[in-house]
Amino acid sequence: MEAIKVVNPYTRETIESIQLSDAEHVDAMLATASEIFLDRRKWIPKNDRIAILKRLKTLMQDHYDELVSLAVNEGGKPYTDTRIEMDRAISGVQLAAEFLGQKSGNMIPMGRNAGSANRLAYTIDEPIGVVVSISAFNHPINLTIHQTVTAIAAGCPVIFKPALKTPLTGRKLTELIHQAGLPKEWCQYLVCSNDLTEKLATDSRVAYVSFIGSYKVGWKIRANLAPGTAIGLEHGGVAPVLITRNADMSKCIQPLIKGAFYHAGQVCVSVQRIFLPELMADSFIQAFLEGVSSLKTGNPADPATDVGPLILQEEVERVGFWIGDAVRKGGKILAGGKAISNVCFEPSVILNPSFDALVSKEEVFGPVVCLYTYSDVEDALNHINELPFSFQASVFTEDLDEAMDFSNRIKANTLLINDHPAFRVDWMPFGGSELSGIGLGGIEFSIREMTKEKLVILKSSKIPA
Repeated sequence: MEAIKVVNPYTRETIESIQLSDAEHVDAMLATASEIFLDRRKWIPKNDRIAILKRLKTLMQDHYDELVSLAVNEGGKPYTDTRIEMDRAISGVQLAAEFLGQKSGNMIPMGRNAGSANRLAYTIDEPIGVVVSISAFNHPINLTIHQTVTAIAAGCPVIFKPALKTPLTGRKLTELIHQAGLPKEWCQYLVCSNDLTEKLATDSRVAYVSFIGSYKVGWKIRANLAPGTAIGLEHGGVAPVLITRNADMSKCIQPLIKGAFYHAGQVCVSVQRIFLPELMADSFIQAFLEGVSSLKTGNPADPATDVGPLILQEEVERVGFWIGDAVRKGGKILAGGKAISNVCFEPSVILNPSFDALVSKEEVFGPVVCLYTYSDVEDALNHINELPFSFQASVFTEDLDEAMDFSNRIKANTLLINDHPAFRVDWMPFGGSELSGIGLGGIEFSIREMTKEKLVILKSSKIPA
């Protein structure tokens, strides 16, 4: 049986070797999940699911340091940011339990005409079916909550396939889920090849697929889904930021630095393109570069580290190539531009690369931000809206009318005003459209996507007409 090595992205040391499941094992998991879902007597009542989630929250708190250490070692996100992720994940479990306790069906009015008299109608929530959650490496703790724990909350049997680069955190969380009282067959942990992952997701026994990762892979899976299978896709974008002449510069710098270089830019809504007025460019650039120069890049286990490693050495090489492409196409490097080692890349700032450069039209997924100066805001808007991505974007302005105007004119599923586009809280809807994805994430919204409403109609002469 084939095995993979889980490697610390900073030290490049092997943490553990893990056996990959074969096709027979994958099929057995699907059979198990399908069998328990089809037998409605085995469904887990809502109050039991709430109790499981509450115990899971306590177990996560008890294993706080272990989970943080696992995530830092295999994912490379800096220690301080990983603690924030852990806090969000614990809160997310609480949100799931709270929402589940409040979620209910709806009354449907009857008696509005003679044909509907003597009837009582209401909806009830039911789990959608077998869920397959396919996760990404960049938030191994919190994505497990958003993709897998939400399926558990919805009452669905779930097969959880973490990223091959970060499977250990997901494995530990699965163990805690089972310790919290969920029967093992209701949450099956799977590490398998990408080819088998696609076969798993497109199997006819699957009702819902939650996928976070490359848009090329995600849309390919969607194109091959079995009839009736629903899907949520969360891909990346090229998160744009528009700074207007009416912006307060003091409110822009630190949020945008954080939004650009958090987790070395390996975030689906990382700040990548900043459009700023020519008249403000010099002062903005000076302040921005001062802030970037203060960032500490290096060992993610060091609490003082701001920017950690990229997940693979190949990614360091790719980011270097993209920056070279930007320079060849007119961009000027203002900061960084070079690999620090075979694992880390300098936080990099590029001024006015061509709009056909790779860094201008594709997701960098690295510690790179591009600055574009403009004299006509209409030109900036055209460039912001021209790409086939739509996720989160930002506008910085102190003019309320201007803010409202741009909230209508900028193409984005979420527009933030006077904040960076990487902002997120776990109770808000979160998702993209066009190449950036389909469906909504967020604890409440994911649970809704994994449930369906059943209409029940009772006819009785005892019900008033």
